[in-house]
Amino acid sequence: TAPGQQLRALFYALPPGESSFRTVEEVPDYVQKSIPFFIVFIGLEFAVSWVQKRKPSGRINDGISSLSLGILSRLPDVLFRSVDLISYIYIWNNYRLFELPWDSPWTWYLTLLGVDFAYYCFHRISHEVNILWAAHQVHHSSEDYNLFTALRQSVLQKYTSWIFNLPMALFIPPSVFAVHLQFNLLYQFWIHTEVITKLGPLEWILNTPSHHRVHHGRNPYCIDKNYGGTLIIWDRIFGTFEAEDAKVVYGLTHPVNSFDPIMLQLRPLAHIWNTFWATPGFCNKLSVIFKGPGWGPGKPRLGLPEEIPEITGKEVPFNPSVPGYLNCYAVVHSAVMVDLFIELGSVMMLSQATTLLRIAFIILSLTSFGLLMENRPTAGILEIIRCLVFVGLYRLGYIRSQFSSLNYACEV
Repeated sequence: TAPGQQLRALFYALPPGESSFRTVEEVPDYVQKSIPFFIVFIGLEFAVSWVQKRKPSGRINDGISSLSLGILSRLPDVLFRSVDLISYIYIWNNYRLFELPWDSPWTWYLTLLGVDFAYYCFHRISHEVNILWAAHQVHHSSEDYNLFTALRQSVLQKYTSWIFNLPMALFIPPSVFAVHLQFNLLYQFWIHTEVITKLGPLEWILNTPSHHRVHHGRNPYCIDKNYGGTLIIWDRIFGTFEAEDAKVVYGLTHPVNSFDPIMLQLRPLAHIWNTFWATPGFCNKLSVIFKGPGWGPGKPRLGLPEEIPEITGKEVPFNPSVPGYLNCYAVVHSAVMVDLFIELGSVMMLSQATTLLRIAFIILSLTSFGLLMENRPTAGILEIIRCLVFVGLYRLGYIRSQFSSLNYACEV
């Protein structure tokens, strides 16, 4: 895809004539190709925020944490095709009732609505079912709200979301679905920002930064509101819409207080495990898994609204003190990891062993950065080991920058 097309894909602005394909194999990887635009828009947001408020749009530690979680969430896709497409194509090949034309604009627009409605349903259930919330909460764990937050995704969430798309596989071609699955995700990137206020009449139809700020808030009025992906009409229809009002305080009602990407993914599951065994009664144990994250014995399915912590306006984000040079160090090394990740996704015909080695090294690096940002005592030792492993793998040719001119700089 040309850069202009890729830019418009970010805003769901590629019309049917430019984004309809006969087969899934022809569908571009719009998400992977958007990574350079993510970087440009993050820089632009930083500049606009500085002009507007004389302060940056976020913090280095939180930004690196979000970036790490974004990379982590995409690593399984390097090894195998997404479970969304595998399951969808299976149903299409074996159980489809009829076949809508892949090149019809009507099919394109119907799929837009179908994918967005399926996302609304899945997103809402992910907030109302504890085991699904354990995966989705990763996206809400940032106490900042900026374009970095959009990258903060769960590794596990995609392994349950696929179920909600399957009804479309009975009649909508996989190639059309594959386009809209990506567009729906890409659209949600630019709405994670505070530098855009209101968008006038568009607020009635589209999900906007204002609507999505409410969704990310931990204020009592924000909880379980505005689930839409691209369109806000589903929230208006089903009674889950809330307009932005009091200043939104972001993050979880009970903050995780960690920048470690592995910890952020797994701690909620450990909490469910411990609560499951500590809760008496078989039915209550099942309720721990399948009712809301605020549920407890004797409470309604979604918990008690009065138990949501009140917002005082004096909330202080988790922000361990780290020397300035360490922040600079982490930023430079995170940039190297982004380079290696992009290169990993773009290189074909790597042996499975080399691919797994690269993935393992990226996971090691992201974990080390998280511990550095928390100023953990063991972080320095782990980082020295990581750097030695990096130089060794680089010398042996298992890791390479996509920019050959930077090979020596990477080693330094």
